[in-house]
Amino acid sequence: MTTTTRILTVDDSPSMRALLRQALFAQGFDVAQADDGVSALDWLQTNDVDVIITDINMPRLDGFGLIEKLRASSRHRHCPILVLSTESSDEKKARARQAGATGWIIKPFDAARLATAVRRVTH
Repeated sequence: MTTTTRILTVDDSPSMRALLRQALFAQGFDVAQADDGVSALDWLQTNDVDVIITDINMPRLDGFGLIEKLRASSRHRHCPILVLSTESSDEKKARARQAGATGWIIKPFDAARLATAVRRVTH
């Protein structure tokens, strides 16, 4: 029996969440969603995932803060975290890596490449 990879996407844009859900579901993934870092942390208190895909620029708690909090928690410390952002500066990428991000993907994303990145960090 194989289990479906469960992904939490974190993005404040409803249209981006819809695109992510559609693209990832079509690739066979189980997708949960949160609209910012605070919502993601609340959801993760009672749920587990195989990988987290987060935006950087969000209200209440941005992607950097989310990554730092997840890496500080014993429960999700080792969960792969992919950053999906329009940001592409080396400074932001370095900051995300320093916070504990596993990888970085630039928006707009290619669904097949995103799925490949998810499979790479979960297997």
